[in-house]
Amino acid sequence: MGPLARTGIGVALACGVLVAAVSIGQNSDGNDKKETAKGPYVALGDSYTSGPKIPPQTGNPVGCDRSGRNYPALVAKELGIKAADFRDVSCSGATINNLTTPQSTGNGTNPAQLSALTATTRLVTLGIGGNDIGFSSVITKCVTTGSLFKLADRITDITDKAPCKEKYTSGGTDAVAQKIRATGDRLTRALTEIERRAPEAQVYVVGYPAIVPVTGTHCGRDMPLAPGDVTFLRQKQQQLNTMLGERAQAAGATYVDTFAPSTGHDACSPAITRWIEPLRPSSPAAVVHPNERGEQGMATAVLSALKH
Repeated sequence: MGPLARTGIGVALACGVLVAAVSIGQNSDGNDKKETAKGPYVALGDSYTSGPKIPPQTGNPVGCDRSGRNYPALVAKELGIKAADFRDVSCSGATINNLTTPQSTGNGTNPAQLSALTATTRLVTLGIGGNDIGFSSVITKCVTTGSLFKLADRITDITDKAPCKEKYTSGGTDAVAQKIRATGDRLTRALTEIERRAPEAQVYVVGYPAIVPVTGTHCGRDMPLAPGDVTFLRQKQQQLNTMLGERAQAAGATYVDTFAPSTGHDACSPAITRWIEPLRPSSPAAVVHPNERGEQGMATAVLSALKH
């Protein structure tokens, strides 16, 4: 999702969280099977779409950190879409605002992503929203808080304390939930604009894969989080994905769930099975971002949605 892919806050305390693809495929009665689009295909989104540090890095501007093995590229290849009919304009650090306005990356400017859409576009995937709610900042703060907590509390793995959650919910207000609601309004407007520019396209909003496990007992030094904050982060991510799905459905779209298939493949899982790299990556990928295995898993989810 975010600039963390390039800046790496502190001791790699970064994360470009998540947002990935809903499918807006319209059927008049909801029962007819839609024909799988073969392109032209336009991929929109943030770093969970672009795939920073996954080789080969390709495309312009360089600062968008696009991989030739990200899920849009894998989907295009599986569908047999010609290179001339495939445009990946996803970009690390993108927000919903960057769908309609240019994005400066520090290494080139990415045009407004929706400028890639035309009346001939037949397939669109959209993975965005994580940067709008500042999820990378939330994870960074929770990791920082968790590191201090674990130094002070030697029985951390058997407690349910959530010092980071306390900061975001003090005074009875859930600051992250408020941002998710506001982001939903922006997403609805963006989906309306996509419909206007590409009225014949099947649109897929792709949700974010699971970043943390169900409980905090498996997160060690690579993801130093207080156990209760693991639960908090997972709940916030589920709320973000739920919002993406609801807004997609309201716009006549189909939501692509990558969270369920990625459960058990989070950043705290073993290196040989994880989809998301922790703060100390063992595979080429940005910290707290999908690795190649994760992008393949997301591609499989998108392809499955396309066939139903």
